[in-house]
Amino acid sequence: MTTVPEWWHRPRRVTVVVDNDSWVLPYAERLVDETCKDGDDAVLARRHDEVRAGAVAFYLGCIRITPPEVLARNRRNLVVHASDLPSGRGFSPMTWLILEGVNDIPVCLLDAADEVDAGPVVFRDPLRFEGHELNEEMRVRLGEMHVTLCRRFLDAAEPPVGIPQRGEPTHYRRRRPADSRLDPDKAIAEQFELLRVVDNERYPAFFEHRGRVYQVSIRKMTREDG
Repeated sequence: MTTVPEWWHRPRRVTVVVDNDSWVLPYAERLVDETCKDGDDAVLARRHDEVRAGAVAFYLGCIRITPPEVLARNRRNLVVHASDLPSGRGFSPMTWLILEGVNDIPVCLLDAADEVDAGPVVFRDPLRFEGHELNEEMRVRLGEMHVTLCRRFLDAAEPPVGIPQRGEPTHYRRRRPADSRLDPDKAIAEQFELLRVVDNERYPAFFEHRGRVYQVSIRKMTREDG
């Protein structure tokens, strides 16, 4: 018979960490709100020095490496990552996979480890797109999965145990604004995956032609748009 550890009983101290102005921030705030309503003591931290000692810390959309002494403050530290780990560790995995033509993307909840995205995988759920979704739509779906996976972890009868990753890891680099460059000599259809993942405000699509640089915005029209 499994004995549930004392620290797992509600009310638990839960910290949700977002260390930058990430698009995931509204979903982190929602996770905090829903976790509090479920009977836990949850707060949002925007810096490592704000992470409290407690039961669980979720690091969502973070870009800074968390020092070991900060991880030591909580019994479990977890990360959400959108790739079929150990393949696709690193930055912006969903974006890179879409650019590769992949529309079925596993989303993992995993324990934080000394090596980035290398910890045991607790949950691995499929996120499926049809191929027409643009950046904002895909972020909504992924943001919802952040909340779902974290809440499933907290709702478990006992602390869920992760499975060590197996296989040769691959890594994605950080994307830059220059990665949104279009080729004016190629058809739109050939570059549609790039148009799907650009952010019209932060890193818009652009192209160079006749000595000038032009910015391109994309949005999906509705039936009402005609």
